[in-house]
Amino acid sequence: MGQTITEKIFSEHFGEESFADSIVKVDIDLVIGNDITTPLSIKAFRESGAKRLAKPNNFCIVMDHFIPAKDIASANQAKFSREFAKEQEMELFFDEKDMGIEHALLPEKGLVVPGDVIIGADSHTCTHGALGAFATGMGSTDLAYAMITGKNWFKIPRSIKVVFSGKPGQYVYGKDLILEIIRQIGVDGALYKALEFCGDGIGHLSMDDRFSLCNMAIEAGAKSGIISVDDTAKEFLSDKNLRVAPKYHYSDENATYESVLEIDVGKLEPIVAYPFLPSNGKSINEAKKDNLSIDQVFIGSCTNGRLSDLRIAAKILEGKRVAKYTRMIVTPATQKIFKQAQKEGLIDIFIDAGAVVSNPTCGACLGGYMGILGDNERCVSTTNRNFVGRMGARSSEVYLANSAVAAASAISGKLSDPRDL
Repeated sequence: MGQTITEKIFSEHFGEESFADSIVKVDIDLVIGNDITTPLSIKAFRESGAKRLAKPNNFCIVMDHFIPAKDIASANQAKFSREFAKEQEMELFFDEKDMGIEHALLPEKGLVVPGDVIIGADSHTCTHGALGAFATGMGSTDLAYAMITGKNWFKIPRSIKVVFSGKPGQYVYGKDLILEIIRQIGVDGALYKALEFCGDGIGHLSMDDRFSLCNMAIEAGAKSGIISVDDTAKEFLSDKNLRVAPKYHYSDENATYESVLEIDVGKLEPIVAYPFLPSNGKSINEAKKDNLSIDQVFIGSCTNGRLSDLRIAAKILEGKRVAKYTRMIVTPATQKIFKQAQKEGLIDIFIDAGAVVSNPTCGACLGGYMGILGDNERCVSTTNRNFVGRMGARSSEVYLANSAVAAASAISGKLSDPRDL
């Protein structure tokens, strides 16, 4: 009987052939916490009586949501994690000295390895499936169990096969592909399923596109998003000092899938997800007819704060200015990305255009700081969620889009098609 890539990863970790719906307890290769979720995990860890991490070299904390601290509460929250990291002599502790948004930083550091089972107390942990790993978000107490035992329980998810064909057109990226999927199947269309992305269309996607694609699998309710390793992924990994040797798994031709979804990416336009669900998608050609004025544009987050996003936006913004009554915030996802963007002159382009460039942080995305929306304000954002109150006031509106649409909208002050510039 054939297996999917997800079933093969779990079989390898469990020690025997396993299939979807099986309940298994397996070793965790990488456990990820952040400054918001880790304190709860640490408290559960201590309440259990545990003294030392089961796998100290496989547990990492990334301080990325409220760093540098925005207030006394966030400062004390960060202090709690810092003290634990010092107590446990953690090697994989990333703070202000080496800051970055966790789901961009960890692949950059070579800590995500093909074939891994990865859990994180952040729902967008599924980003790492772009490198052929099974990666999923869990609660803070689930994380504590892995901290204590080095293992966790899973029900192996059934898989939905998403087959991309064709080549994306101008200004169509991984963000648009996942928004189209969510538009078609809804926010619960892949509930507790693994979204397996494949087809010849994948070959036209950069690694940045693939990370963006897998990042938002959770917005369709999926347990994970995953892509088999190909030459593009191997090239990305080639200069990384990986934790361990990679293990490449590929789905069998006769593997069993819950369903199959086929999408011709050559027919897609840029997609904009209207409030208040990522499934509320419209093509940009349709959306621009609404002539919506925009108060703020945000480019950043674990979804679209990578170097390619900054390059795309800068190319559109060069020599132009952000509209008079529109604000623009750009947040590079890691310090490495920030430095490269600075080297290429992208930061100068953003500042000259009238944008604000911030340190790497999740702040604006979750309405924490560095870009909170006021009452009734509209924002075009390259983030992953547009729920009520997601980026600030409950009456504010978030329109999810790719970096090109965001940049074009900043220039015009209205929701705009970059192809019209």
